[in-house]
Amino acid sequence: MYVELKNINKTFDGFRASRDINIGIEKGSLTALLGPSGSGKTTILRMIAGLENPDSGDIFIDGVRVNDIAPSERGIGFVFQNYALFRYMTVFDNIAYGLKIRKQPKEEIKKRVTELIELTGLTGMEKRYPNQLSGGQRQRVAFARALAPNPHLLLLDEPFAAIDAKVRHELRMWLRDMIHKVGITSIFVTHDQDEAVEVASQIIVTNNGRVEQTGTAREIYGRPATAFVTEFIGQPAVIDNYGRLKGFEEEDGFTKAVVRPEFIEAFKSDNSRFKHVIGCSEEGTITDIMFRGTSLELTLDVGGIKLSTHRSLERREVEIGEKMRVIIYRLFAVKGDEVRLIENEELKKQDMHNARLESYLYSQDGYFVM
Repeated sequence: MYVELKNINKTFDGFRASRDINIGIEKGSLTALLGPSGSGKTTILRMIAGLENPDSGDIFIDGVRVNDIAPSERGIGFVFQNYALFRYMTVFDNIAYGLKIRKQPKEEIKKRVTELIELTGLTGMEKRYPNQLSGGQRQRVAFARALAPNPHLLLLDEPFAAIDAKVRHELRMWLRDMIHKVGITSIFVTHDQDEAVEVASQIIVTNNGRVEQTGTAREIYGRPATAFVTEFIGQPAVIDNYGRLKGFEEEDGFTKAVVRPEFIEAFKSDNSRFKHVIGCSEEGTITDIMFRGTSLELTLDVGGIKLSTHRSLERREVEIGEKMRVIIYRLFAVKGDEVRLIENEELKKQDMHNARLESYLYSQDGYFVM
């Protein structure tokens, strides 16, 4: 592993921000530290950078223990959430700042800055000041400035938080492609699931100062390791006494369940495509409809249980108050921190796993996606 944290603990005024953190990050990877506010992800990033010191444990970068090495000597580039650009410096001078501090020759500085300006798509903006740039352009300047000294590791603290939604999506793809092109090991902090899934090759989920799970987006989504990950990832409905749902019996101690939108199909009772499974369904009432651009998000009341699912815009229109037939294919049952994937027994009896509903694919990892 290129970056390793072993048994890291950190406390601020009695608050345990990091609890026995053990993680490993491979060289050349793009890793997301994902979690809610206060989960400890930024503390991990700042300890790697040397901006905070752990109370106990060891931090290694490329096999070297860096606990006692100054931040400036760790070979790290850092992109702050607010970019921290110098207001009275041009784009060129902002990018060149770290090189000038190191007193590199002027010709080398000019060559390196010119390379980065071209690489980050800032050509023609060299003489502009930060207040003359868009949020996305300022982010690119901050990225170029962090790369200027040729760091071995790049750290980014919520790099897209200050950017509007449309530009944010474009910049995510740009950053992912740029980091792969440069080949630098990178770690970024985010509380946005979509951001982590779209950009990162590895995700580390944090909560309450702990690492809950590490893996690819597919692994974390399809095989959540803890109750927190199950409830945090996706758009789940958390319900008690899931044995009330048709096709499910509560297993010993597993009384709470997490149901994701893609685990549910809602259809009109006269839909011939589902006539062979109507006996496995139960009645639900649409209580809300949200337009999501590419689909509708339906909120349904199923016997007093609130569930959500997605509906293609190509299907027949539905309205609030309309009665629907509802099938729940599966759910995650939770007992303490233990998670178990449970299939709908009624569907299993009818061999539904071989039926393949037209609107779904059954993945190799054992969960439905639209």
